[in-house]
Amino acid sequence: MVQTDVKRRTTTRIKPQRPPLYKVILLNDDFTPREFVVLVLKAVFRMHEEIAHRVMLTAHQKGACVIAVFTRDVAETKAREATEIGKSKGYPLFFTTEPEQ
Repeated sequence: MVQTDVKRRTTTRIKPQRPPLYKVILLNDDFTPREFVVLVLKAVFRMHEEIAHRVMLTAHQKGACVIAVFTRDVAETKAREATEIGKSKGYPLFFTTEPEQ
């Protein structure tokens, strides 16, 4: 009887890495009306009225508040869009992004 060597095929599966996430942060200022901030949060980030109001108050009391976490492109686009809405109305409303740890 002849023995044959059977070699197993090994396959390596490459798991795609998740893209890094970025936080969108609302920075408080003393000039933008609270109602306007709530409107921007509802329009850009699709928040409900009560959640947007809570987020606005948190940013007002603590100086900044994390709005949401997205991939880098989405986070930067939403932050830029929200900031531009404020600038178009003459307010210093500012949103920024930073990597999530």
